[in-house]
Formats: sequence, structure tokens, C-alpha cells
Amino acid sequence: MTNLFINRDLKDEIISQSRYFPVITITGPRQSGKTTLCKQMFPDYHYVNLEDIAKTEIIKQNPKAFLEIHSQGLIVDEAQQYPDLFSYVQVVVDENPESHIVLTGSSNFALLQSVTQSLAGRTAVLTLLPLSLSELGKERLTAPTDTIMLNGGYPSVWAKNIPVQTVSKNYYNTYIERDLRQLINIKELSKYQVFIRLCAGRTGTEFNASALSNEVGVSVPTIHEWLSTLEASYIVFRISPFFRNVGKRLIKSPKIYFYDTGLLCFLLGIENENHLQTHPLRGAIFENMVVLEFLKNRFNAGKLSNLYFYRDKSQREIDIVQEFADTFKAYEIKSASVFHPNFMHNLNYLKNLLNEKLTSTQVIYDGEIELKSSKNGIVNFRNISF
Repeated sequence: MTNLFINRDLKDEIISQSRYFPVITITGPRQSGKTTLCKQMFPDYHYVNLEDIAKTEIIKQNPKAFLEIHSQGLIVDEAQQYPDLFSYVQVVVDENPESHIVLTGSSNFALLQSVTQSLAGRTAVLTLLPLSLSELGKERLTAPTDTIMLNGGYPSVWAKNIPVQTVSKNYYNTYIERDLRQLINIKELSKYQVFIRLCAGRTGTEFNASALSNEVGVSVPTIHEWLSTLEASYIVFRISPFFRNVGKRLIKSPKIYFYDTGLLCFLLGIENENHLQTHPLRGAIFENMVVLEFLKNRFNAGKLSNLYFYRDKSQREIDIVQEFADTFKAYEIKSASVFHPNFMHNLNYLKNLLNEKLTSTQVIYDGEIELKSSKNGIVNFRNISF
């Protein structure tokens, strides 16, 4: 079995932040490569995985002593499994500011809750998502578009050649059997599974809790709670609508996307490239892939998301509006392989609306003809410039 290490873009940010903080916290989905990256970057650090119950019980006997012994180089995997450890980490790094401790976790809510309570100001928090297009490299990007979407970004698919259906099935089963039960007490698991698949069918569309409530047969508050679990466990993320009035962004319906198109295809029952090529949601999956690439670029640079979508009362829609203080960039995403001038229509409308505040517009599509300038562009998705 091939086992190739793929260099990760987040590496530079980890090195940069480690100059300022004694603790580095890396969160992200299971199997996104957190452990591999940490071991590769810090081969001399002592490593412990807190999902190993026996080792965790030993640490619990004297956690402060354990941390002191290894404070000059320690990796703690799945740190959220022992929340009390964070308080001891705080004490140790305060006593020894030259400590070097790396914490990782795959539960965004549980990990960040512990971090904010105990390690505020002492740790940099970074997010490692599955492989970005740039991390796949030029050779892998020569694969057909449908193969790239179907494979998604989990390193084991690309580095170990494990079939994506196997990876996605095991990931989904692990999430249902382990992560989900830790997040909430699901009494009607079958309805939750229906909910996940319905969300997959709505990728790239506005999240309508009332409609999902009717289809699944649970209350609207339950739908919102379940969406939060999908976000906390890195299954989906949301993009808010763009308004100049910031308050409106918070109350209007967001769009939902999946953190991995391979898992998205699995949930939609897409098993191979032929299924994907003719699937009615192929365009939405392509859009998901491109939006996700923008999010990965932000996270790999240690930044928060600045992504929004635009839709007005006339149903004019633009897939990405990226905010930079008081200026913006806009992107239209099309899965077509042939460029049509009408792809620019909504971008031109927004340009007239925002005037000089809109500094750049770009169509991202699946075609070969490209045109770039300082303010406008037409590019293949493999050649996105941020």
C-alpha cells in the first residue's frame, strides 16, 4: 500500500505561531491529517493519544507531573477527551513560558470550550481541513474533475490509495457511533441519518429549518440543534448572506456546504465518476468544492472565514463575496466546461452596486480558456488565485 506524506500548507502558520505561544491547538475533522502533520513537524516531541483509555487513566493520576516532564515537547491528540487537562496545561505554561505543547482535537465545540476557559492568551488556535487543491499538487490535479470531486480531500484517499467509498463509509459510521453520541443524546437515530442526507441534497442552497422539520418529522429547534452538531464535528459549515448591514447577515438564512466532497458524494449515493457525471447535483458539488477551497486557503493562513454569498429580491445570486475591511472581491462558480458571457451578468450588476468597493470579479469554471487582469478574470478551478 502506498503511504506518501503530503506537505501541508498550514505548516508555515504553525511554525510562525509557535514563536509567540507556548501552546498550539490544532482542530479539524477526524482523519484530516492532524496527527501525521504534528509528528512530521515535531518528531522529537512525546506523543500521547487521549482516546487510549489506559494511558489517559495513568495521566489522570498526576497530570501536572506528566506535563512538567514533557513540557519541552509534547503532542496531546484528541485533547478534548480529558477537559480537566487544560487547567493543568495553563498552570504548567504559566510556570514555564518556554513550554512547547501541541493539542489536537476533532470536536470543535468541546475543544474550543476548554481552550477559551483555560488557555486564552496562551495558545494559537488553528484549523486543519482535508487536503486543498494546492496541497494535492499539479500531478494529482491532472485527474478528471469528477475524480477530484469524488475523491474529496482526505489524505488517506490520495496518499494511501484507499478507495474513497471505504474511507467515507468508515468516517460516517465512526461519526454516528462515536462523535455524535458524545455531542448529543440522539433518541431517534434513523431520523438524524435522514437529516444528514437531506442536508447533502441541499448543499449550496439556503438552509430552511422549517422545511427540514416537516420532512424529517422533528421540531425546528431540534433541526437547529442537529445542524450545530454537524458543524461542531466538521461535517458541514455555513456561509452567511452578504448585506452592508452586518446585523442582517446574522438573522438571514445561511447556505450550507460540506467539509469534504467525497463524504458529500457518499451521502448522495454517488459511487463512481459515471454516477457523478450525470447527477443532477453535480453543479452544486462543484460549487461546494470551490467554496471549500476558499475556506481552506483562509484557515491554512491562520485566518477566519470572510466568505459570504449574495442574493437579492430579484433572485440575483453570486456564489462568493469575500470581504476585506471595506472592500470586496466577488466570484461566480460554474461547473460548465465552456465559458458563456452571461456568466458575468450578476458580477457586473454587483460591480455597479458596490462601485469602487468591489476591487475584483472572477468567474471560476471547468473550462480551459482563461483570461486574467488586475480586476477581472476567467479561470479554471485548478488555477484559483487568492
